[in-house]
Amino acid sequence: MRVCLMIEGQEGVTWDDWVRLAGLAEEHGFEGLFRSDHYTAIIRPDAAAHDAWATLAGLAALTERIRLGTLVSPATFRHPSVLARMAVTVDHISGGRVDVGMGSGWYEREHLAHGFPFLDGKQRFALFAEQVEIVVRSWTEERFDHDGAAYALRGQLALPRPVQEPHPPLVLGGTVKARFAALAARYATEVNTLGAPNDELRERRAALERACAELGRDPATLGYSVMTTCFVGEGETDVHDRVGRFLAIRGDDADPAALVAERRDRWLVGTVEEVAERIASLGAIGVTRVFLQHLNHGDDEMVALVGERLLPSVR
Repeated sequence: MRVCLMIEGQEGVTWDDWVRLAGLAEEHGFEGLFRSDHYTAIIRPDAAAHDAWATLAGLAALTERIRLGTLVSPATFRHPSVLARMAVTVDHISGGRVDVGMGSGWYEREHLAHGFPFLDGKQRFALFAEQVEIVVRSWTEERFDHDGAAYALRGQLALPRPVQEPHPPLVLGGTVKARFAALAARYATEVNTLGAPNDELRERRAALERACAELGRDPATLGYSVMTTCFVGEGETDVHDRVGRFLAIRGDDADPAALVAERRDRWLVGTVEEVAERIASLGAIGVTRVFLQHLNHGDDEMVALVGERLLPSVR
């Protein structure tokens, strides 16, 4: 199982935090460090948020081994030609270590705050699908025209080409509805979906397999990953302490033990042994990579615990 650290960058993560977290990810054996792409806090009422792609460019120059990427960049934020060029730039800076996560966008509050048009769900998906096509063609085609509902390109030739061939891994994020599955089967390297009970994750994987079959693609060539909240401890007390810190950040007086019991079937929460067992169950249903959503981003001890004890047991 491939395991990456995932950080919610809109929650007050400073540049010094990013440098420290990248160093920890490299030191403790994570495959990669990924971040959300938001400009407005979700957990806190308000918090600072560095731009996702500018952050990745900086980290690409400071790291040597880990993969870097977004989970995921909303189609509503950037023109696809801009996103494609930013990603290639980070690909070059990193020497071929970037993954590009794309999604349709969902967070209405930040769209209203920053002046990004917040279309209805059907329109956002159409924009997302058109962006995916343009981004992939920008990476792979010598020169092309595009006429779509949102974008018109004439003689597009995007240089330089990516370091990675045929292009950086394209990770599409969603809950795997029918239109999304068809888009992913056509373009994606990997599909990333949010944590859910195993039966639901199995159904999402089956939908992807059906879409691949309809397109004539081998489903084994489409990666399937899960991003979910992770609280790991040496024992139950450690786990509850970590959950309690997260609840305090969002001003929630809920009982940590009750939340653990409620979310155990969709989060990666528990002792090292319990989380390793849950990850093994994900692998059994076709999950190829997990992204550990580390919500207490100042808790370096948990990162070290995962690296030293969990990662060796799930590889």
